[in-house]
Amino acid sequence: MPAPRDFAYEAHSDGTVVITHHGRPATTLRGSRAARFLDEVAADPQLVMARWTGNYRRGNERTARDHPRNRR
Repeated sequence: MPAPRDFAYEAHSDGTVVITHHGRPATTLRGSRAARFLDEVAADPQLVMARWTGNYRRGNERTARDHPRNRR
């Protein structure tokens, strides 16, 4: 079963790139930032889009959830 694709992007003819997360716009890139993003997105698209939008997990969510201070 393939991994879910949460992020998607659309490159427009005017040089604008719109990154969406679950179908909703997450960010819009223009100019040199859009060009850098398009160069970088070929490596691992989901990870790159998550990093550019700031919407990615840092790997400590389970540890933080189980910490006594965060239990209710």
